[in-house]
Amino acid sequence: MELFIQQVINGLSLGGIYALIALGYTMVYGIIELINFAHGDVYTLGSFFSIAIIGLLDASGRLHGVPLLLVLAVALAGSMILCGIVGVLLERLAYRRLRNAPRLAPLITAIGASFILENIMQLWRGPSPIPFPSVVPNVTWHFGGVNLSSNEVLVVVMALFLMAVLQIFIYNTRLGKAMRATAQDRDAAQLMGININMTIALTFFIGSALAGVGGFVSGIYYGSTWFYNGFEAGLKAFTAAVLGGIGNVAGAMLGGFVIGMVESLTAGFISDQWATVAVFLLLVLVLIFRPSGLLGEVLPDKV
Repeated sequence: MELFIQQVINGLSLGGIYALIALGYTMVYGIIELINFAHGDVYTLGSFFSIAIIGLLDASGRLHGVPLLLVLAVALAGSMILCGIVGVLLERLAYRRLRNAPRLAPLITAIGASFILENIMQLWRGPSPIPFPSVVPNVTWHFGGVNLSSNEVLVVVMALFLMAVLQIFIYNTRLGKAMRATAQDRDAAQLMGININMTIALTFFIGSALAGVGGFVSGIYYGSTWFYNGFEAGLKAFTAAVLGGIGNVAGAMLGGFVIGMVESLTAGFISDQWATVAVFLLLVLVLIFRPSGLLGEVLPDKV
């Protein structure tokens, strides 16, 4: 029982990271029906940007005597803004001209953008894993044979908080309504005066900023990062978005936690080598028996 509880805790923290990445996937797909395979690499960029910002603060001696929360806030905000800018550049340079192209064209472009970002990160920080600055003290609480760390709590709380903020933003702001209108019928939204290009660009910015949060949190959680991190994490986060119902914010969050739980429990009770197999086997079963996902809705095709 203690092993089961420990693996559940590990699965929730792992699922929180997947959920943060999956939110960006589901936002972009919900509006322009694009699977942005470069999104996982934007997540890795988030951790690289965080390391660079913390390093700059430390090099200037500003970390000494500065409250920890302020340091974290600067690193997190900087990572979100920079990742958001990268997302907007991807949309503007790689995807915008392909909106009306056959679906295979933007898909191949997204894969190409992913390789470009990976190679840029490899040239920037090298091919080896690099440590993440230990700016957050990791406190561990012991409950019998079960351990709970403050970093695990941070991941779950951050994921739930941002999902709630995103839900409120989408359903209670003017831009959120414009995003929903664009997702429902792009041409009709444009006829109603909505700036389609601006709405889609801001969607990319928000989705990529959330990936930046994921990169920042994963750096704290794992203690290191690597230029190739985004490949596997991006695939599993996309799986989480599909599992929960792609285009559905709550579904992306639910899918992330489910994927994290399945991976953690499989690794704990069977083998690490079967964890990824179990994740994608679950995806296959869901696509067979419920193609719209756990919380997705079956909608008519857009004409």
